[in-house]
Amino acid sequence: MHIAWLGKKSPFCGNVTYGREVTNALLDRGHQVSFFHFAQEDSTDENWPECPEVFLPFLYKSQVYTIPSLKSSKVLTESLKQLKPDIVHASLTLSPLDFRLPEICEELNLPLVATFHTPFDSKFRNIKASTQQLLAYQLYAPFLANYDQVIVFSHIQRELLSRLGVSPERVSVIPNGVDVQKYAPSSTRPKKYNFQAEHLFVYLGRIAPEKNIEALLKAWKLANMSKDSQLLIVGDGPLAASLKPFYGEEQGIQWLGVIADEQKRIEILQAADVFVLPSLVEGLSISLLEAMACGKACLATDAGADGEVLENGAGVILSTQGVTTQLKTLLPLFRDHPELVNVLGQKARQRVLERYTLSGNITQLEKLYIEVLQKKQTSLLSQLY
Repeated sequence: MHIAWLGKKSPFCGNVTYGREVTNALLDRGHQVSFFHFAQEDSTDENWPECPEVFLPFLYKSQVYTIPSLKSSKVLTESLKQLKPDIVHASLTLSPLDFRLPEICEELNLPLVATFHTPFDSKFRNIKASTQQLLAYQLYAPFLANYDQVIVFSHIQRELLSRLGVSPERVSVIPNGVDVQKYAPSSTRPKKYNFQAEHLFVYLGRIAPEKNIEALLKAWKLANMSKDSQLLIVGDGPLAASLKPFYGEEQGIQWLGVIADEQKRIEILQAADVFVLPSLVEGLSISLLEAMACGKACLATDAGADGEVLENGAGVILSTQGVTTQLKTLLPLFRDHPELVNVLGQKARQRVLERYTLSGNITQLEKLYIEVLQKKQTSLLSQLY
């Protein structure tokens, strides 16, 4: 099968990881993939093996959204005509082009699948979550109804789109998946990182308001965690510069910045004891799944689908309200009770093996592609006869 994949290669974010992992897995299974993404023709973005690229011109792009140039629709349309893929899969980049895609694919008689991973909090518990839904979910819902099939990561997200008018039959739940061979527990800490603390806690993600990392930093400081514990902050974002001066090595906090090398990120997760994700809104965090696959005890809010991932004892679920207060109590508990850390780490790994493997994800995706193709072919035949 030939898949035209529309996604992102930069700047680094969950959408980039999702596109890389899924397209590489599809290639490994013998499919052909053409990768469409917003970049200049002399782009230095990572070139993925055996995956021809189509560069879509843009005016601006960030981790959150993209503004295409006026030529992007034409470039996309002409490239699809030339390549003649069997199916188009758009990993939506929060771009105006997302709204044009159904019309373009309809003109070319190409089946169109979308992955919609915009963060959310279905309980409307805070301004950040409510704004996210109003600006993204309510805006996108009428257009998602024009896609042949929409992939979301959880049943909660599917129910949310249903309340906004998207037919449940048009929405498929295929969660993020992790390569459990790469992301696996390790019995030793890599010596090259020279982590001296007895207890190692890790946050991996954007340093942005919706990630609520300041709540974690405040709790760490209030709980006096620096004595024999260390908090590693992996990632970057708009809040990093304002937070670093107040939370540093004297509190046992180390800012590692963006680590693009996947193997280094894996080693840091393997070295950790506890993974913490204090987000106000989420989709389904790949970082959380990666930490769980590495056998780490995890604390995460129930924003998005993360609570669904940790339910029934696979980790500790926080409310998005009062995160600092909750973590102030829980961080010392995890520091002082290694047996709790070990048990939760084992349960986290088992949960990923049961529900969130990349192999299982790709099998579900292949099945969906076949179903969408068959429906499209049946529809075209009915129009002819």
